Amino acid sequence: MVTTSRVRHLPYQYPEHLRADVQQAPMAPGVYLFLGEDERVPLYIGKSVNLRSRLNAHLRNKSEARLLHQTRRIAFHCTAGEISALLLEARLIKQRQPLFNRRLRRQGTLSSIVLDDAGKVQIEPSQRINYGRDPRVYGLFKNQKKARDVLLALADEHQLCLGVMGLDSLVRQRGCFRASIGKCRGACQGKESLVEHRERLLLALTDYHVVMWPYDGPVALREQHGDMTAYHVLNHWRYLGSFDSLAHAQQGHWQVDDHFDADIYKITVKPLLANGVDIVALLPRGEKDGKHE
Repeated sequence: MVTTSRVRHLPYQYPEHLRADVQQAPMAPGVYLFLGEDERVPLYIGKSVNLRSRLNAHLRNKSEARLLHQTRRIAFHCTAGEISALLLEARLIKQRQPLFNRRLRRQGTLSSIVLDDAGKVQIEPSQRINYGRDPRVYGLFKNQKKARDVLLALADEHQLCLGVMGLDSLVRQRGCFRASIGKCRGACQGKESLVEHRERLLLALTDYHVVMWPYDGPVALREQHGDMTAYHVLNHWRYLGSFDSLAHAQQGHWQVDDHFDADIYKITVKPLLANGVDIVALLPRGEKDGKHE
């Protein structure tokens, strides 16, 4: 395995041995890999809408001297566009765990906030949440502590009651401690209705809302660059694979995976909701070619 301990204080030198690799890279979207002595473990994986331009920027970056010193060659994969590059980058980083990447690594216990009709919140692990189908889900947090920290910060900012939210205990006929110091508007004392409190909580959580799946079933998102075309198949924010034609997308053997990946959601949510994007509805599994499984 490649280690970094031997090159902590090396002076920066322009990596002449990588220039040929950079010159071979096209001015097109794609994913690139910095490879060292042991190519089984990449040093770094990145993406760009212009591979050559991005790689040249790496070579001029003195802060990346350690990475460049260990790199023996640069490999790249062209894609049909930025979404294709983002999806491939996310998959490769999770699979190959490059040494210098910090983002997009394997996720821990993803947690989210679920708000019920009474205005109480539950912090649940991702395995218990129906992402894309449940409209009450907020936030994609790396763990339950981060979700609770966000709720506490929102409560302070918006004078929300932790007792009414279900995050703290309440003594009957007495308000919470936060109400006595002006950090709660008094929903626990009847000074504010529970409906009003829930509406303010909803407003506070707006930026964290996990969007409902906006289609009736699976769709293919079409992307094209030059001669390359890709159809990315998704259903309820699950990525089911990419294909080079619509026929292959419809007839393809989609991966059966109920795992929700927060990175896939973040990559695809804006394109799938944007106007002018080429999106084709697909038949659900079991209904392809008029067959029922």
